[in-house]
Amino acid sequence: MEIKDLKEMAAQIRRDIVRMVYNAQSGHPGGSLGCADFFAALYFKIMDRKKEFDMNGKDEDIFFLSNGHISPVWYSTLAHAGYFPLKELDTYRKINSRVQGHPATAEHLPGIRVASGSLGQGMSVAIGAATAKKLNKDNHIVYSLHGDGELDEGQNWEAIMYAAMHNVDNLISTVDRNHQQIDGTTENVMKLADLKSKFLAFNWEVLEMDGNIMEEVIATLQKAKTLTGKGKPVAIIMHTVMGKGVAFMENNHEWHGTAPNKEQFENAMNELPKTSLGDY
Repeated sequence: MEIKDLKEMAAQIRRDIVRMVYNAQSGHPGGSLGCADFFAALYFKIMDRKKEFDMNGKDEDIFFLSNGHISPVWYSTLAHAGYFPLKELDTYRKINSRVQGHPATAEHLPGIRVASGSLGQGMSVAIGAATAKKLNKDNHIVYSLHGDGELDEGQNWEAIMYAAMHNVDNLISTVDRNHQQIDGTTENVMKLADLKSKFLAFNWEVLEMDGNIMEEVIATLQKAKTLTGKGKPVAIIMHTVMGKGVAFMENNHEWHGTAPNKEQFENAMNELPKTSLGDY
């Protein structure tokens, strides 16, 4: 996709997110909206992925979502990428739906390779998959996404240390640095301070980007790919705005996991630009 098409895709993903969470009256709109540009770029520009999904993910790039509560942005992306019908987004968080609140494998939803949402585990999973690719002489990349509040979990730092020591250099892990988590700002809950310096100290390659500027997202992800295969894992500190695109949600931790009421839904949908892709 060209830049204009990717921007339109991100815009439609945002509309889908708000609709899904409103219809379910449950879910996590804030972080999902902030990461729409990243997902559009990753799936429609950056990743070398097969058309048909299989659990093994051999001979293709694969992705793991560690902060699984932002499932709406992933589900919308997967549906637009053809993994399952767009209309299935209507079943988000419904009984017996494959489109559960947190991604799961029991329902066999195409695109999902591991259950996630129990925070702090995604880095370990991604390292395991990246190691398997190296053992299988598969020269493709493993991507993962993590919340900044999620880094309060100590397991992340064990995994970060392990990846560097064992030269897991086919891994690109992105941290959504929106400075918000469920109970407030990350700095008030558990000060993360200088994440770039921390990853550097753990011997990772580190890049930073504005995750809400499509051109910068693409350029940074492309640069990250050039750094793989050189002995070090790659981290991207991605600065985003929680609730991006919906003014009353932006930079407000209260929208971490809150559904809009009817009036808020209508205001949000009027504010988010319509696209040629159309609402599901």
